[in-house]
Formats: sequence, C-alpha cells, structure tokens
Amino acid sequence: MSASSISPARAIGRTLTFRAGAVEVSRLGTKHLAVGLACTWVVGVGRWWDDPKASLLQHLGLGSVIYVFVLAALLWLVVWPLAPAALSYRTTLTFVGLTSPPAVLYAVPVERFFSLTVAGQLNLWFLAVVATWRVALLLRFLASVPSVGVVKGVIVALLPLTAIVTALTVLNLHRVVFSFMGGIADSDRSVHDAAYGVLVTLTLLSTTLLPVLLVAYVAGIVHAWLRRRAARGAD
Repeated sequence: MSASSISPARAIGRTLTFRAGAVEVSRLGTKHLAVGLACTWVVGVGRWWDDPKASLLQHLGLGSVIYVFVLAALLWLVVWPLAPAALSYRTTLTFVGLTSPPAVLYAVPVERFFSLTVAGQLNLWFLAVVATWRVALLLRFLASVPSVGVVKGVIVALLPLTAIVTALTVLNLHRVVFSFMGGIADSDRSVHDAAYGVLVTLTLLSTTLLPVLLVAYVAGIVHAWLRRRAARGAD
C-alpha cells in the first residue's frame, strides 16, 4: 500500500506515534495536507474559545493556521542549505499539520471545574505535554530526512524554535516576563497565566542555545557543501 492511499486518519496516527518519517510523509497527497490544516484550524479555535484576552484571529483559529505555514517555511528554509533536494515545503507543511491534533488538550475547559490556580497548573501541564510531544515528533521527522541525519536533524529542529522564542521575547514578550517577575494582579489573571512562568525559563534557554546552534548550523552547512563538492569531484 502506497503512502498516498493511506487514509488521513491513519496518516495522523502513524505520524503521532513516530512511525512516519520524512520519506513517508513526502508521499502523502493533497487530502492529507487538507486534513492536517483542518485539524490545525479546529484545535486553534478550541485553544482560544474561552479566553477573553485572545485576539480575533485566535478566536477564529486563523492564527494557528498562519503559524503552521510560517513554521513550515522556517523549517524548510533551514533544512535547504544542508540538503537542497531532500525536503519540499509541501512535505514540511503536511507534517506540521498532521502533528496538530494533540493541541486539542488546550480546549479542555478545566477552569469550569477547578479553581483558577489548579486550572492554570493543568493548562501548564497540557502545554508541557503537547510541546514535548510535538518537538519529539519534529526531531524524529528531521532526523529521517535523507542527507541530514540525527545530529543535524536535532540542530535544524531546535534552531527555528529557539529563534522564534528569542525573537518574540525581544519584540514583545519581554513585557510578559517583566509582568510575571513583578507579580500579576488577580484582576489581570486568566487560565493561561500559569504558562507565563515557563516563559522565563524558555527565554533563558533559547537565548543561551541560539548562538551555539547557529555555530553548529553553519558548521553543518560547510560540511554538507564539502561533501557535495567531493561527490561531484568523484564523478
């Protein structure tokens, strides 16, 4: 059975259980991409439906859809210098879309059944589970890209993520960090405020790792270029 003949539900199942690598995802069809984007939209709506502080784009689920297009573009652009012909943007976008269903945990209205403090902690655990799961899937996916391998796959996976967190911190999220460190008034709290504490740690890790990852990435590009040059010389 070819990958394109696999049902979207089975493709999602194989992807979420670490059984679908880059080669298999590259053989999936338009219907798989469409279902992945639809899942992204649904979980995007569910994530923000009960948050009065969310923007209109977030309430409509469009923010999540836009995010996967941007993230897929970043991942594809980062992979390209290492292995130009090994991964297409469409394949990357399909994969990112198929990894969106776990984010349905964000739609669970825990604040209706628990206190604000407990609900915030539960949302924080949901965030940790979903983020860890999807990052692990990304590492598995990129490590399976031909001509990239495990080490470069890890670098390629972490580089855009740390860059995004660092950029958002520089542009805007520093206000959130300062507010958290200075204390948040009860009147300004929401069920998502518990996640702000993690932002401080993520910011420190991202800003620390980013320079190291950039150096390793440049070294990987040079290594890939020398290897392709040697291969052409051997021919």
